[in-house]
Amino acid sequence: QVQLVESGGGLVQAGGSLRLSCAASGTIFSINSMDWYRQAPGKQRELVATITSGSSTNDADSVKGRFTISRDNAKNTVYLQMHSLKPDDTAVYYCNAKIGTRWGGEYSYWGQGTQVTVSS
Repeated sequence: QVQLVESGGGLVQAGGSLRLSCAASGTIFSINSMDWYRQAPGKQRELVATITSGSSTNDADSVKGRFTISRDNAKNTVYLQMHSLKPDDTAVYYCNAKIGTRWGGEYSYWGQGTQVTVSS
């Protein structure tokens, strides 16, 4: 089994910054992509940023230039550095990891979510 534990959420004023972390633990053969999603009240969960095992990244248009995803493979951890936060960024942020198996398969795991609230 694999567990993802997120941290770093909180309350911040508009224009402020936060850094989210997500650490994977358990039986891990390899970690393929790691992603950050978010879900605001009454809205669907949306992909915020993706980072591959080779550290190629892709960001949603709504966060380009403000958010940066990175990973530390030695720690099995993915980060989301968020700058210039806006009230529209208020949501529960979820980490997702695609865990590879020695047999070539892949499983998707989710963290429990961390609340980010941006006040105007």
